[in-house]
Amino acid sequence: MSLAYLEERGDRLVVVNDNAAKRNALSPDLYATLAEAAARAEDPRITSVTLWGKGGFFCAGGDLTMLATRRDLPEDARKARIEELHRLIRAIRASPVPWIAAVEGGAAGAGASFAFACDFVLAARGARFTAAYVKAGLTPDGGLTSTLSERLPRALVSEMLLLGTPVPAERLAELGAINGLTAEGGSLAAAMDLADCIAAGPAATQSRIKRLIASTDQPFADQLDAERDAMAAAVAAPEAAEGIGAFLDKRRPDFTKLGGRA
Repeated sequence: MSLAYLEERGDRLVVVNDNAAKRNALSPDLYATLAEAAARAEDPRITSVTLWGKGGFFCAGGDLTMLATRRDLPEDARKARIEELHRLIRAIRASPVPWIAAVEGGAAGAGASFAFACDFVLAARGARFTAAYVKAGLTPDGGLTSTLSERLPRALVSEMLLLGTPVPAERLAELGAINGLTAEGGSLAAAMDLADCIAAGPAATQSRIKRLIASTDQPFADQLDAERDAMAAAVAAPEAAEGIGAFLDKRRPDFTKLGGRA
């Protein structure tokens, strides 16, 4: 039985982590499914990807028993194992479509890395986000030092990473670090509602905007150049013709008739 699989729901994909016996810890099946989702998201017909853990928990991260077996590997081999995770994080960040994390129960370690690498995070009330690497004498990976710093004040990042303090979804929502709270068991349904909103929007424009958001760590002058180039391309594209035309005609734009990012 596979511990993770991909569902296609019309123009959107759902990665289902199905390893509830281990609180949906990382597995080769999950890695393979995420890689498949990233590849499938290149199809212009796909509008979003949602990550969700079956059984009431998003992802418990790496299996410490498995990690313990790596200590005797050569350093290059240890780095190669970590790079497997990092390739997936890069793929999520570079994907042309928005990714949504639907978090039930909690996201820990690399599970939090996957959640915060997404463009949107929806969490059920009572869910907790944990990065307790320090308690096992380990350091964070999966881009977590960067993505947490993008979303949270440094004081709270220090609590999470230096002390391993779990942070409830409610606190993250108050800080604007996640996009919304749902009832327990309701995160996937809320993610599908959000996916509907994404699917109704201008897909090529959304892809351009996602790239601009991802590049904000570059020098400001370079970001201005990137915005200039994106705007110049957008204004001549079919989505702008539809969007501007709809505004002038006082009607709702219909971007879906344009056929996705193609």
